[in-house]
Amino acid sequence: MAVDVSRVAEVDTEPGELPATMAAWVIRREREGEPMDAFQLEEMEVPQPGAFEVIVRVMAAGVNFNNVWAARGVPVSVFDSHPDEDHHIGGSDASGVVWKVGPGVTRWKPGDEVVIHCNQASYEDPEVHGLDPLAAPSQRIWGYETTWGSFAQFTKVQAQQLLPRPQNLTWEEAASYGLTYFTAYRMLIEQCDLQAGHRVLIWGAAGGLGVFATQLCEITGAQSVGVVNSEEKGELVMQLGAEGYINRNEFAGMMRKGGETPEEEKARFKESRRFSKAVKEILGEPPDIVFEHVGQATFPTSVLTVRPFGKVVICAGTTGYNLDFDVRYLWMRQKQIIGSHFANAWECTKANQLIEHGLIRPVLWRTMGFEGVAEAHQLMRENKHLGKIAILVGAEKPGLGKTAEGPGAIYAEVGV
Repeated sequence: MAVDVSRVAEVDTEPGELPATMAAWVIRREREGEPMDAFQLEEMEVPQPGAFEVIVRVMAAGVNFNNVWAARGVPVSVFDSHPDEDHHIGGSDASGVVWKVGPGVTRWKPGDEVVIHCNQASYEDPEVHGLDPLAAPSQRIWGYETTWGSFAQFTKVQAQQLLPRPQNLTWEEAASYGLTYFTAYRMLIEQCDLQAGHRVLIWGAAGGLGVFATQLCEITGAQSVGVVNSEEKGELVMQLGAEGYINRNEFAGMMRKGGETPEEEKARFKESRRFSKAVKEILGEPPDIVFEHVGQATFPTSVLTVRPFGKVVICAGTTGYNLDFDVRYLWMRQKQIIGSHFANAWECTKANQLIEHGLIRPVLWRTMGFEGVAEAHQLMRENKHLGKIAILVGAEKPGLGKTAEGPGAIYAEVGV
């Protein structure tokens, strides 16, 4: 049945009662490929909430690269993560309204306005109660390793995923920050115990993770230097509070490609040392922390650049996950490598309060209508976007939902 996207903002029921069906952008295994082909609009049954679950009417959704992977079925198919479902509704960021709660939910009620964090784990796993939900064997990223994500009129989540929606933001602004911001918060605040006076090197400082890492340094009293690939992006990170920035195009030779000859490696190492000197000139001393997510291309330089007893914290490997580096600079100078993955509900709650207080601001590039979900992911796939994209679902137009004073999002053309 054809879906009328012009009516996607309309719902025929009041909070507390679910409609029978909903519009959703759906990926199926047999059409994995380019996002424009893999994502198709379908009319789906609205899921019912189970114990400790909540159905949220999605007002706006955020676009992340994880559902480019979902569309393409690489590096693995999402259906391997949820084999009992024959469909995948993606989307790991959302703002919305609680529509129906399942048995056992007492904190939330229909009509509550919320944002959703994307970490799920089984209530029965002991790690959830005494260690960290990120250590639980059931841990999954909602809307990527699970279905029922945010690219639909309604989504199903665990009650612990809900956070109060910052009233100083519009629906689309509130949907734009969760996955990247909460990841950056855990990396710096929890994993590295970021303190006033720390010096921090941030790769991709104008990107989805870096804009939040830069702001966290600013409000903590840490000094940061951002690595960017244009002067315009450098101006943005300075606006966000960086001490300075480095255009990586001026140090292209430091990027590790893999398979270098001894002569090429010697030249690359020389460029890395020159880069380290540039970082020190801006910060006054070598960085205490390096904020990593690039992986193969930058990791040897990160290990070299961070000060003795310093920390390299990493959450991704966008240029490759097979890392090699001169380990002598690790053990002889007693540096630390720390792996980090998203955030738990407590960390998300504390981070969200900084948004509510206007201390941290989302950075948003473009807002698209519900009809633009496939296009948005294709833009990401082809690297034709210039920053964070939000999708309107239940919100009829941009700019709705803000009911309190305070700074909203920063609108800027920035990278991934």
